[in-house]
Amino acid sequence: MTFFEGVREDIQAIFERDPAATSTLAVLLCYPGLHARIAHRINHWLWQKKFKLLARWLSQVVRFFTGIEIHPGAQLGRRVFIDHGMGVVIGETAIVGDDVTLYQGVTLGGTGKEKGKRHPTLLNGVFVGNNANVLGNITIGENSRVGAGSVVLRDVPPNSTIVGVPGHIIYQEGKRVLITDPRDVKDPLSDVIIALAGEVREMKERLGLVEGAPVSQDASEKHLRAVRTLAEEDGERDQYRFTQKPFDPEYTEIASGI
Repeated sequence: MTFFEGVREDIQAIFERDPAATSTLAVLLCYPGLHARIAHRINHWLWQKKFKLLARWLSQVVRFFTGIEIHPGAQLGRRVFIDHGMGVVIGETAIVGDDVTLYQGVTLGGTGKEKGKRHPTLLNGVFVGNNANVLGNITIGENSRVGAGSVVLRDVPPNSTIVGVPGHIIYQEGKRVLITDPRDVKDPLSDVIIALAGEVREMKERLGLVEGAPVSQDASEKHLRAVRTLAEEDGERDQYRFTQKPFDPEYTEIASGI
């Protein structure tokens, strides 16, 4: 495919995916994502021809004018649409397939200082919402969708929807995926939640509040006494509020001056 055929396809993709596109002239003049794509075709060619310093410098010039940083080593497929584009970053070893859509603030980045393939691969038809981060040498399957603001650190199967921090799958092949075990989220806080749930159950069992657990008479009486004590304290506080003068210097409440 020639350079101009590729640009023509990119323009057509914008018309298909953005209802705000009104004319070819408007797309050519007002879409920074298209400008970045055109420049990347040139920069990537320079990178492949070993003019790496020139390619990197030109990519920084493009970033200054468009707000989009695409490393000249990144491989972008056909009809890639970068909508709005401000803050988009695509790393050196990233691979983006055909018909992919990226919104503003998307990062296709690495997770460390390792060499070689260290950026994600997005297969055909992937949609990535604004401010999402797809990090590391992972693969996002065909026609999958990454929700806005998500942080994806693991492979995503085809035809899936992934959301959250860290990302977890909520739809796959059109079916809702229910999370029954907090460990499935792979969140560092999951272990804390599990531990807290265990402690709450243990406390309920001690108080005899768990259904099916034996309830001793002593435990019931202690619970009733605690409830009565709280009720008595509330009554005493109400009586105190109503009997004292609102602005008596000796008995002024904390909220009286509000």
